[in-house]
This record gives sequence, C-alpha cells and structure tokens, in this order.
Amino acid sequence: MSQIHTRQMGRLVAAGTLDQMDSTIETLARLRALHVVDYDGSDDDLGMGAPNDSAEQLSRDVNKLRSAAALVTSKSNEAASASEIREALSGDLHDQVDSLLSENDRLAEIKGILESLAAESAELQMVAPLKTDLDLLGGYESLTSFVGTVRDAATARDAAKGGLLVTGKAGKKTVVAIFVRNEDAKTTQSSLEEAGFAALSIPDCDGSVSSRMNEINAERADLLQEQESLEMSVASWSESNADVLLSGLELLERDQELATAPVRAAVTSHAFVVEGWVEMARATEISESLEGKCTVVDIEPFKIQPGGGSHGHSDHGHHQEMPPIAFQERTASRPMELLTDAVGRPAYGRIDPTLFMFYTYPIFFGMMLGDMAYGLVTMWLGLLLLRKAGTNEMVNLGGKFLLYIGLGTLVFGYIYGEIAGFEIFGHHETWANSLSFLYPGVDDHGHGWHAAFPFGLELAFPFHRVAAVEDGGNLEHLILLTIYLGVAHVFVGLVLGFRDIWLHGNGHGDEGFVCALFEKGSWMILLFGGFLAAYSFLSKPAYEERWVDPDPAYLDLLSTMMTVGLVMVVIAVVMIMWMLYRYHGVPFPINIGLGPIEAVGMMPTVISYVRLFAVGVVGVKIAETGNTMIFENISMDQPVMAVILIIGWLAVQIFAWGLGVFSPNIHAARLHFVEWMRQFYDASGEAFKPFGFKARRVEVE
Repeated sequence: MSQIHTRQMGRLVAAGTLDQMDSTIETLARLRALHVVDYDGSDDDLGMGAPNDSAEQLSRDVNKLRSAAALVTSKSNEAASASEIREALSGDLHDQVDSLLSENDRLAEIKGILESLAAESAELQMVAPLKTDLDLLGGYESLTSFVGTVRDAATARDAAKGGLLVTGKAGKKTVVAIFVRNEDAKTTQSSLEEAGFAALSIPDCDGSVSSRMNEINAERADLLQEQESLEMSVASWSESNADVLLSGLELLERDQELATAPVRAAVTSHAFVVEGWVEMARATEISESLEGKCTVVDIEPFKIQPGGGSHGHSDHGHHQEMPPIAFQERTASRPMELLTDAVGRPAYGRIDPTLFMFYTYPIFFGMMLGDMAYGLVTMWLGLLLLRKAGTNEMVNLGGKFLLYIGLGTLVFGYIYGEIAGFEIFGHHETWANSLSFLYPGVDDHGHGWHAAFPFGLELAFPFHRVAAVEDGGNLEHLILLTIYLGVAHVFVGLVLGFRDIWLHGNGHGDEGFVCALFEKGSWMILLFGGFLAAYSFLSKPAYEERWVDPDPAYLDLLSTMMTVGLVMVVIAVVMIMWMLYRYHGVPFPINIGLGPIEAVGMMPTVISYVRLFAVGVVGVKIAETGNTMIFENISMDQPVMAVILIIGWLAVQIFAWGLGVFSPNIHAARLHFVEWMRQFYDASGEAFKPFGFKARRVEVE
C-alpha cells in the first residue's frame, strides 16, 4: 500500500475452549500481531478472565529486579538466548540480587549517617569557641541557657546581666552562651532578640567538643571506608551481572504479561473470547497460527462509514469505533514518524503526512539554518547517537533525524555559500574565501547560475541570502520564495484535506464531493484567488515605476489577474459562509460577519512562512557578529590573547549552532503542525500496540 496511507486493519474475534486459552495467548504474543481490545464486562453471560497462579510471584520478582536494574548499567547490544537467561533465573541470580539490594540499602544508610555526622560537626564547630563541655551548655533545673549567635555583642552582654556569659568567635560570627535564673529567662530572651540572637542546636552528648569531634572523624573515616568498599562491590557486581540482570528482567516482564493477559479476555466456565485489531496483511498468518487452538477465528476487514469516522464528535450520532493506526513499513522516512507521533496519529483512512515531512521538514530546516559547518556538526551528532543507540529504537530514530536535518543544513549552506557564519563570496577577505574552489563556474564576485521565473521569482547559485539585491544579494528573492513556498505548502494540505473529506467525510456525518468542495475547495479557491489579486496589486505599481514605457499587454494581464483573483475571493467567502452554516451549524446571520473574518485568516497563515527567511538571517547575523568582533581580531603576536579570543569565538559558534538547531526546529515544526496540518489533519488516531514481545535483550522464545 502507498506510503501516504496507514495499514489496512481488520477486526479479529477468536474463541475456543478454556483449556486452550494459555496456548492461544502465547501464540498471539509470539506473533505480535493483535492490538487487544480489553473486555469491558458489559455482557452478563461473559465474565472477565483471571490471571494465572504465577502472576503474584512474578509481580514480586519483577519489582525486585527493577529495583536492582536501576543500580546497574549495561553496554551490551546483543540479544541473549532465552534458555540461558532462564537457567540464570533458576540459579542463584535472585540471591545475588538480594545481596546487591542489601548492599545498596546499607549504602543509603551510610549516606544518611554521614549527612547526620556532617550536620553535627557543623554544629560543634559553631560552639567550639565557647570552650565549654557540651553537657554543661544545658540541662539545668534552676537555670535557663541560651546558646547561639548574635549580631550585637554589647546588647548580648546587657542581656546577660545577673547571669553568666561565655563568648567566642566562629569566623565572623559572635557565639554566646548565657545562663540565667529561670525567673529571668523571659527578660533575657527579649533582650537577645534585639541583639539578633539565633539559637544553635547542641548535640546531645557529654565531654568536650574536641573529644566529640575526634569520635565523629573516626566514625566518619570508618563509614567512608565501608562506603568505598560497598561502591566497589556494587560496581563489580554491575560489571559482572548487569547483562544477565537486565535480560532476566525483560524475560520476567514477558512472563508477567502472559500471566496477566487472561484478564483482557471474556470467559465462561468452558470457553474464552479474545477480540482485537490486526493488520489485514497478516490475516492469513494469524488464522493459520491459531488453527487447532481456537474453535472460531474470524477476521473482518474494517470498512469506514463515510462521515462516521469521527473521534470525539457527538453531533448527528455518527460515531464509529475506529481501529488503531499502524504505519507502513518504512526505511528512510521512518524517523519522521517521530514528528507524526508528536502530534498524534492520523485517523483511520486519512492521509499519513510522514512521507511528505520526510522531504519538506529537512528543506525548511535547511533553509533556516543553512550553514555548511553547522550542518556537518549536526550530522556528526546524529552519527554519534546512532553509535550509542544500541537496541534503543527511539535514540536510533533520533540520530537519523539529526542526520536528515543536518544534511538539509549542509546542502543549503552550500547553496548560500556560508560556513560558520562566514560568506565564502563575502565582501571581506576571510579564510572562507579559500573554499571558492567548491563552486565551479562561479566568478570571484560570487555570481554563477541565475534564472528568472514567472511571478517575479528569481533563483541563483550561489544564493546570497544575507545581502540585499542592490548589493548583489538575493535577500528580497528569498522573502518572495518563502511566501511562494507557503502558498504551495498550504495548497497541498488543502488538497489532502479535500481528498479525505470526499472519501471519508468531515467527522460531522457529512461526506462526498460537494461536502469536500465547500469544506476545502472554498479555501483552495480563496488561496489561489488571493494570490492572484495580491500579486497583481503589488506588481502593477512596481512595474509602472520600473519602466518608462511599460508594456500595455502586461498591464492588461495584471488587471485581468486582479479581477479574476477578486472574483475568486468573493466566491470563496460566500462558499465559506454556506459551509459554516450547512456543515458546522453556525447560524446564518452570524456567518455574514464570520465568513470574511475566517477568510482573512488565510493571509497570516501564508505570511507565517516568511519565518523561513527571518529565522535564518538572524542566526547568520549572530555568527557573523562573533566573527567580526572576535575572530578578525585574533593575532598570533599576542599568544595568550589569541587563545582567549579563539575560545570566545568557539563559544559564540557553539551558541549560534545550539540556537540554530533549537530555533529552526521549533519554527519548522510550527509550519508543519500548525499552518500545514490544520488544513487536512485529524490527529485522533490511536497507535497500534500489538500484544507480545519485541526482542531487546533476549530472543523471543
């Protein structure tokens, strides 16, 4: 099936005798082909299945191994044999895990004790200047003691009148110990508050501060030694057993899923029923695999009811349960599924935008960042992720995604003639000028191929995006190009939306060509008519000003374009009014004002694509500023300053690259997710999640 469609799904109903239930579940898990629909208990004649007897013990084992898995790391990327891992699980692995967890608990206990000792040591250091035994600082029956720091020593001395005052210095702080009769305690406390008194916590122990500090240091040394020994033991355990532990956890999680799977099925005292969604391409394989285990295996291809495939709409009562969405098998374009999933999978039968974004996203990103050096760095980062990915599919796809946008950046950097913020054909002599050999057929001024196209569009190679036209650049051409790209991109989205509504309806119970014509055709007419009117309106005065003797035929053509464009806009606005009334239930008097307002909204949608020019130019200017202010001032006559400037220049480049990767991604995503997808996309699809196991660390049995 085409890559712009998701896979065709079917509904499976499998039933059999209860003694074959476990065998059926194991077969389905091995096939990894069924998206199970859990039984909801709505039928009085059917009950919910019960987990196997082993489920409770498996749950305890899985929780224990998960706790241990958080303490270890593994770099292995190879899947182990299931039989070897089961042998390890039946051996002493559980005892070893208990030992590891025990050591980790002791490490946590030691950490807590060390923190407590550190806090006590800090307290002792504060009261040490008083040179008084700890047991003498409190605990009297007829005396009240105040031990702490004060801001005003003189006020503290006044507060201690009639009592005993001991003072000392702890750094810049004054430490006091005041002992007064109980009946004078309130007065003393009030006076101490004026002195900025802050009470200190006194450790509950006897003897001098120095003796307690010696005890703490000795205890701390023993604990640190034990901590180091335990950490080495845990590290050694991880190095020796991490692979087996993580593989064992994966295997037990599989067993647990099998043991608890019966609760997802409907059962009677003698039979079971399993329901779910399958890919029709695997229907024969599934039926043959369940033969002999199930009495009934029925797989019906899903047929969408036009206008009934809505998700979340309650109007008209046209709701149809939809199957989950499975992407087509992809190779090169698969990383772009990350973008599609970020929005939500398409509704069943609708266009899958993944393949479109495989082309347009790197182009949009490359147009914005457009620097050969930054492209190479981004591709290097992608390759680094691919090397580190191992069995982590998400990291693997992320690495390929970086490769794609890095390649787009490299290609447009070459087209723009830019590297690390330098212009290869710039007006100033820089090291980048030496790369001019990469541009065959381009003169010393950076002029090579150039062509003019209809509607004032001009392309060149190299395409000097920063300089204005009067300075030999293509800045204005780039602005125009981004607007034309916006028109084309939005128009493609509307065409896709037209197709989806024509075939599957608008989610409100309406479908067919007429519905599609008003829902999406009206916007297509508005976009095209608005483009013709805007182009002729802006081009006519510019053309008359540019030429002393303008061509009357061309002026007539522009006038005709203006007339046709305005007529199309009026027709589109009327169609939008009717569409809002007929298909969205908006009262007609309101549509008279709402229709034109909605139509005006198409303008900012298209203009939003100007960010393809603006974001890139801002990024270039940041890098260019660093080059001008720092790089050009580097001189080897002052080696130390040269090193400082080089480090500063690299910092600016890293910042410019980081900002360049972050910001263009945001804007490229916005152009796709907001401006483009809203023209056609219904993100109500549920991801297809087949029941079963995917081998990550252990081969599937």
